[in-house]
Amino acid sequence: MSAESEKEGVSELHRAARLSVAPMMDWTDRHCRYLHRLLSRETLLYTEMVTAPALVRGGALHLLDYAPEEHPVALQLGGSDPAELAQAARLGADAGYDEINLNCGCPSDRVQSGTFGAVLMKQPELVADCVAAMIAAVDTEVTVKCRLGVDDQEPEAVLPDFIEKVAAAGVRRITIHARKAWLQGLSPKENRDIPPLDYPLVMRMKQAFPDLHISINGGIDTLDLAEELLAEGLDGVMIGRAAYHQPADILCAADRRIYGASGPDSDPIAAVHGMLPYIETHLAAGGKLAQVTRHMLGLFAGRPGARVWRRVLSEGAHRPGAGPELVQEALAAVRPEAA
Repeated sequence: MSAESEKEGVSELHRAARLSVAPMMDWTDRHCRYLHRLLSRETLLYTEMVTAPALVRGGALHLLDYAPEEHPVALQLGGSDPAELAQAARLGADAGYDEINLNCGCPSDRVQSGTFGAVLMKQPELVADCVAAMIAAVDTEVTVKCRLGVDDQEPEAVLPDFIEKVAAAGVRRITIHARKAWLQGLSPKENRDIPPLDYPLVMRMKQAFPDLHISINGGIDTLDLAEELLAEGLDGVMIGRAAYHQPADILCAADRRIYGASGPDSDPIAAVHGMLPYIETHLAAGGKLAQVTRHMLGLFAGRPGARVWRRVLSEGAHRPGAGPELVQEALAAVRPEAA
């Protein structure tokens, strides 16, 4: 890749990162991402975290599977060994991912025991070594997602030091979850809600590092708030649970409101019809309907018929032989003439 085309690719990716759907374990798999892409052509999508050991030592390359339609799509890696992460990044780049992201924010016990995720906030020099090795291994952009700090760390002190070290190693784009992570005393679920949000600190990091592309994550549940944060000077907004549980509310108008696209907003009913051939292909390959439809339950959140839509899919998708006709039956509850 020429330097000019590489620069152009990074510029396009930075534009896509104005809005992204957060990597979420057990949620943002390839079926979920395919649905999200039907709702927004522009939003940057992320995989679930994939551990470098699983790819490099375990040979679990199926974890890298995705549909070409998902682009722009980023691979999030977990790990703390620079050489192993470099190998994993190379596998991700070879698979065609648009970005390789290093997880320095996940607070789960499993992540802590593997010395990666949020616990890496305590070792910025190691993170710098990891991203430097990854950057040296691939042409694909390498990014970092982090927290404000962990446990008794003082975010005002540790966060700028962390950012300075990873930036010196070559990272140009960082997503900051605007909460600390308490590795002792709070569960992973509690870590998503209990530590207070500190958006002003993330704003100050953008002011302190104006040349970096800085995105904010945590507690953002509407496009209105996303637009406010972008207007205040942040480069990107990452939305997690709201984009999963109410995908139409977040993604249907995103192309117009966040990216200035012309044309009508996307429609969740059209997205359901777009999922039907995908479901048929998945079933023909031996997959189960529920593996796809579990990500579609919130598609009509807040709309008439949403409860019946969820019930039909939840109760029926696990039954032997369940297929696209069940989805059409559920859709009839939302708008009878649409099925």
